[in-house]
Amino acid sequence: MGGTEMPTALLPIDLPERLWELAEVRQALRARDIGTVFRYAQRYAGVSQARIATAVDMTQARVNEIINGRREVTRLDVYERIAEGLRMPDGARHMLGLAASREKSAGEAVSDLAAFPEVVRVYPAQASAAGEIQQQVRAAANLDVLAVRGLGIIGLNDSLLRACLPRVQGGSGLRVRVLLLDPESSAIAQRAAEIGESAQSLADGVRFAEARLRELVADGCDVQAYRYRMLPTWRVIRADSTMFVGAFDVGWEGHESATYKIMETSQGPLFRGFRRMFEAIVNEAERTV
Repeated sequence: MGGTEMPTALLPIDLPERLWELAEVRQALRARDIGTVFRYAQRYAGVSQARIATAVDMTQARVNEIINGRREVTRLDVYERIAEGLRMPDGARHMLGLAASREKSAGEAVSDLAAFPEVVRVYPAQASAAGEIQQQVRAAANLDVLAVRGLGIIGLNDSLLRACLPRVQGGSGLRVRVLLLDPESSAIAQRAAEIGESAQSLADGVRFAEARLRELVADGCDVQAYRYRMLPTWRVIRADSTMFVGAFDVGWEGHESATYKIMETSQGPLFRGFRRMFEAIVNEAERTV
């Protein structure tokens, strides 16, 4: 008598190694575009939505919504389930923003991601985090911003944070420090070329942002602005013990980056590292406001 075969939907998904080497898949992982990852899994392994759903512990309806762009994945624990269900190699996990596999290989101990709980949420872009960022800033005593020109964060009337700043004569309340790229530095031309903008336009944007920050000082806000000279890498908004971190890259504005919400913890290195970096930049920067 033959044995009973396991239903197809319950079989582990075995994706070919070459799938994770495709440029399109690598780009999707960096962008946390899970819909594209699922579609390539279907194309290269012939797996059904039902089989994906079982592997990643979702309903088939949820998988369908993700594949068709009607829902996004933002929670870190869901990324972890997807990585485990699709048996992602460590290289793919890293591009998705996850630690190496929980399994131990070659006798090397690998820490569980849960041991580093300071990354509490990942947003696909800054716009998705806007409401939470504003809520954190309104309740904060200290606000630090690391940007390029800062117009979208604090320089314009409809920017992300300008309406969150208290106008109290004498500057009581929120203490604000803003780091902007020096319009006289060589990095301004390099960054402008990366985003297809003229160096003059980018430099003028920084100077305009500084002028708008001086208006806040005149209104009674406790605001300081500094110019740094290195090529922009990180976009940071820190409200007391909470940070929202994105990145700058070629052809990639900071607000378009995935945004990590990072909470200060006793053992976590990320919050401490970014705070230390910010203070080091301030110490070497020129204060303009």
